Amino acid sequence: MDIKSFIANMPKAELHLHIEGTLEPEMMMSLAERNGVELPYNSVEEIRAAYEFTSLQDFLDLYYQGMSVLQTAFDFYDLTNAYLTRCFAQNVTHVEIFFDPQGHTSRGLSFETVLDGVTAALDEAERNLGITSKLIMCFLRHLSEEDAFETLEAALPHQDRIIGVGLDSSEKDHPPPKFMRVFKAAREAGFIAVAHAGEEGSAANVADAVDLLEISRIDHGNAILDDLTLTDRISAAQIPLTMCPLSNLRLCVIDDMKQHPIRRALEAGLLATINSDDPAYFGGYMSENYLAVQEALNLTHDEIRQLGRNAYLGSFMEDSQKAAALANFDAFASANSP
Repeated sequence: MDIKSFIANMPKAELHLHIEGTLEPEMMMSLAERNGVELPYNSVEEIRAAYEFTSLQDFLDLYYQGMSVLQTAFDFYDLTNAYLTRCFAQNVTHVEIFFDPQGHTSRGLSFETVLDGVTAALDEAERNLGITSKLIMCFLRHLSEEDAFETLEAALPHQDRIIGVGLDSSEKDHPPPKFMRVFKAAREAGFIAVAHAGEEGSAANVADAVDLLEISRIDHGNAILDDLTLTDRISAAQIPLTMCPLSNLRLCVIDDMKQHPIRRALEAGLLATINSDDPAYFGGYMSENYLAVQEALNLTHDEIRQLGRNAYLGSFMEDSQKAAALANFDAFASANSP
């Protein structure tokens, strides 16, 4: 099987996906009309033209504006269902997705409105499409830790549906120590912890996220490779990295896909994975991310297979579920590798 077909047909797990970042321009316009929300765009083409960013902050400004069209549980169901339908078409069998409740409760929506819509679609996809899932609630790091504590309190009655907490939004000027107390409280309550680090921030941010927030997975983590000691430490601990190639390119973390550090991460023994981050804004879902980095770096079948397998290894699946998913993946890889 040629490598493009291998990527297309390979079972995949996605570990770094913001559900609000799957809001395609067509759905943004449709929901705006359905809910009577006025947007500063007159067409899908105008929205798509706005998807040109020079920094993370440029993207976030549009990202939060786009959220305004999400008003009801049915909207969140539609959004999540559309993403999962794309997953099914790309042979994504397991997803671990983020949602940003503060981006919605600050607009007057209830926590449950968001949660009910998202989880209804996740549950339906497991029944009808066989896609398993985990849900992670992110704190917005540009807001206060006090605000994060309020969000944690809102999540406590819903631990049957939310497996973990994360940290996203602007990394610059909002380092991990700002959220030490709320992450400690979340872990003590039983949530798994993850955090964005080393995307636009330094390797020191990654080290702080691991040491101070006690995270179990690093979201992005590109900057780890700037520090050999940290690289060796993360490699030895096999803490997963959820890297996002097209996101890095569109947000100017890298200037060219040929600069992407994912091969160097593999060579350093890091448990690197490929993910789509905010695919509606960055130009591609899982298969597109695999293809973009494969073509730019000329990744081999073995390297693609390792990246795919790493995603299942780095997931928060229960042990028996993970073993079954790995067996399925290995069977595919064995039957289809050159």
